[in-house]
Amino acid sequence: MTVATVGVHIVDILARPVERIPEGQDTVLVDQIRLTAAGAAAGTAVDLVKLGNDVVTMGAVGDDELGDFLLAVLAKRGVDASRLVRRAGEQTAASILPIRPDGGRPSFHVPGANLGVTLADLDVEALRGARAVHLGGVDVTFGLGDPAFFALLDELRAGGTIVTMDLLSELPDLLGMARAFLPHVDYVLPNASQALLMTGLGNDSSEGGDGGDVAEAALALLADGTRGVLVTLGGDGSLVATADGVEHLPALKVEVSDTTGCGDAYCAGFITGLLHGRDVLEAARWGTAAAARVATGLGSDAGITDLDSTLALLT
Repeated sequence: MTVATVGVHIVDILARPVERIPEGQDTVLVDQIRLTAAGAAAGTAVDLVKLGNDVVTMGAVGDDELGDFLLAVLAKRGVDASRLVRRAGEQTAASILPIRPDGGRPSFHVPGANLGVTLADLDVEALRGARAVHLGGVDVTFGLGDPAFFALLDELRAGGTIVTMDLLSELPDLLGMARAFLPHVDYVLPNASQALLMTGLGNDSSEGGDGGDVAEAALALLADGTRGVLVTLGGDGSLVATADGVEHLPALKVEVSDTTGCGDAYCAGFITGLLHGRDVLEAARWGTAAAARVATGLGSDAGITDLDSTLALLT
């Protein structure tokens, strides 16, 4: 496989537009309801396939109906989900997302089987055969914070595999623990709030925080040993920090329907750009285009159809 995604797998149940939660037993009519494969591993895997990559995904789901659905939809989208572990008696992670008219997405979430993922659940030989490995949500897959897994990541990188990392939560304690991964990955892709919380330079009260603080946070994470830090800023684009300095990339102008999965799409576009031999800034532009495509539809798998139409947004 070209890419292996490792970590969080979620079923998203989305409805739009939702302006209010009805009182009592009242019903509110909406335009659309969808179920999708989501999460920092599963959602990114689907987008990677759409962008032309062969993808295997690893992690854990329950042995319930939601797990059946997640395996089926991943297979339908072309992701190899055969290495996903099924936990007897556990629930598959799921989120209910009432999407506001402006694309905002409050959520109700159950973490489910994701919390128990360990190195023993992973197909190490399949990881060794991948050109890129994407870690999605290691802040909640606690068992992967294992010296043996770090040693495997170092081995993969020494052999030329690109290792990227995205995050899921906005809980300071979990994000602080996730910093231990940074010396063992090439690129980390947090959102602004996560970058600030990981470094203790901000709080979770702001989407993007102060631009200077975000840049400072990115440089602090870079100093932990990773090759690059790409901080997504929602409608303000992204910040790319490498040894060459800090660059701001603006977002692309599109009509936003739903921001669910935009970060996963950014990761997928960025990884695809690297695998096509692009430098970090150009690969980040590919990520920007993928995120813009996803923002035009409902759910983390919306908007993107193929690589060419995605990159057409950059012309």
